[in-house]
Amino acid sequence: MKNTRNLSRLTSLLFLFSSLVFNAQEYDILIKNGHLIDAKNGIDKVSDLALKDGKIAEVAKSISATKAKKVINAKGLLVSPGLIDIHSHNFHGTEHNAYLSNSFTALPPDGFSFRSGVTTIVDCGGAGWRNFRQFKENVIDQSKTRVLSFLNIVGSGMKGGAVEQNQADMDSKLTAIVAKQFPNEIVGVKLAHYSGFDWTPTERAAEAGRLADIPVVIDFGGSQPELSLETLFMEKLRPGDIFTHAYAHVGGRTPIVDENGIVEDFAWAAQKRGIIFDVGHGGGSFLFKQAVPAMQQGFIPNTISTDLHTGSMNGGMKDIVNIMSKFLNMDMPVADIIAATTWNSAKAIKREELGHLSKGAVADVTILNVREGDFGFIDTKGKRMMGDKKLECELTIRDGKVVYDLNGLAAEPWSK
Repeated sequence: MKNTRNLSRLTSLLFLFSSLVFNAQEYDILIKNGHLIDAKNGIDKVSDLALKDGKIAEVAKSISATKAKKVINAKGLLVSPGLIDIHSHNFHGTEHNAYLSNSFTALPPDGFSFRSGVTTIVDCGGAGWRNFRQFKENVIDQSKTRVLSFLNIVGSGMKGGAVEQNQADMDSKLTAIVAKQFPNEIVGVKLAHYSGFDWTPTERAAEAGRLADIPVVIDFGGSQPELSLETLFMEKLRPGDIFTHAYAHVGGRTPIVDENGIVEDFAWAAQKRGIIFDVGHGGGSFLFKQAVPAMQQGFIPNTISTDLHTGSMNGGMKDIVNIMSKFLNMDMPVADIIAATTWNSAKAIKREELGHLSKGAVADVTILNVREGDFGFIDTKGKRMMGDKKLECELTIRDGKVVYDLNGLAAEPWSK
């Protein structure tokens, strides 16, 4: 009987001790010793970051490891807000000859986001007002990745060919109505691939953006003679509207770097006016011949994005960290690169609750490694640029949960 009482007391003490220890662990995850970069809050230094209940709980120089259930040692690594890719194509489906709208060419978000450090992805015009509900139900609502959308000014979406030339289906009012119906998912209006010497599609997209009070993103070109890029920037678009494929040189569109390698005066004026220059690399829209001289002259992109689809993912684009690595080797400071894939992107889509590590913000976090060595990078014309630095995604956290862990930073050691 005495032994039984002693065992009962010991069990009670052990339970009390474990309860005290558990209660002392006030954080779910603690990331220690990482180099935090948070453009919104001006953080660019080694600090600790604590997460609790899917939110940022604390940022401090040093936080005791005993306070956390799980500790991740990020010494020598970069810790940033979860990356935001504002130009991707994710309205995947099984419709034939539909290009990027419920199609085989678009890609499911979760297969391509977390492994690249992306926690928020924006489908750039795959759906229009006619088929947005289908996109929401089939893709947005089924994805672990946060999926947002630019709504195509063409009601049928980005189905390619003649569908995208149909001005009769470019309805500003109906596009704005649907955008207002889904404010949690729709962040802007998209115009792309129109061919013709006609400002009407641009004007209708701009009007839809004005009616819904959301930005417009333009994939511009395809006209012979060319429509004036200066007119687009200075007269047709508003400050805060987005010009994607900034470093492209495609038929029917004036490049921003002229034949002598000089950035056009109107490009500088447009960026100063508040036009957002987005990379939108893609499978045919990024040339070193444009990007390198632009960067040398200080013409830096506001946002860095992929234009992800089956035509770009296995070419020179690959993923967002590969594009970021290109700019790292063009001497863009790493803090500016991370700003262009986090806080700048959040502001561009008017989602300022994202893209930073403020206390109380959603716990979307990306941990990056900067590797050194000999690396080759390819543009969309198959030209190679060599570099000695390359970014790699080590770990991704979405809503406070580890969703990708390349080398097991958050995993328990194995033993027999």
